[in-house]
Amino acid sequence: MRILADQIEFRASAIHGTGVFARERISAGNTLIEYLGERISKAESLLRCEENNQYIFSINDRHDLDGNFEWNPARLINHSCSPNCTAELDGGRIWVRTLRIIEAGDEISFNYGYDLSDYREHPCRCGAQSCVGYMVAEEFFPQLRSMAEALKEV
Repeated sequence: MRILADQIEFRASAIHGTGVFARERISAGNTLIEYLGERISKAESLLRCEENNQYIFSINDRHDLDGNFEWNPARLINHSCSPNCTAELDGGRIWVRTLRIIEAGDEISFNYGYDLSDYREHPCRCGAQSCVGYMVAEEFFPQLRSMAEALKEV
């Protein structure tokens, strides 16, 4: 597996804080970077989430990965409702891989995949035409759209 970390850079993002951007055109199906972190128990993960740690990935039924470390540059990748990358679990490691062609200067993004519990605590500012307003998994988009339509009718 070839990792393309040399083809990305970090700078101010219109979505949020510092983001990750393509230095050059990157084709679909490439591995960009590994999401690094500390392997922790689910109990420890819950404690860290309660402290507003937003860099935790689920690995399996017993463990999560806390990526809230400066040595994890992948933590700067922002959420999008129309992402150009995906975060894939492979053998206990998390890899950020391209879903489509990314042009030079485009911001790298993936869908954080949050569930609907406490969704209002995670507003989305991705600006995508398909944005549902919150950082939730795509499977929940229809439900949020239905809820928004119902509110318009009131």
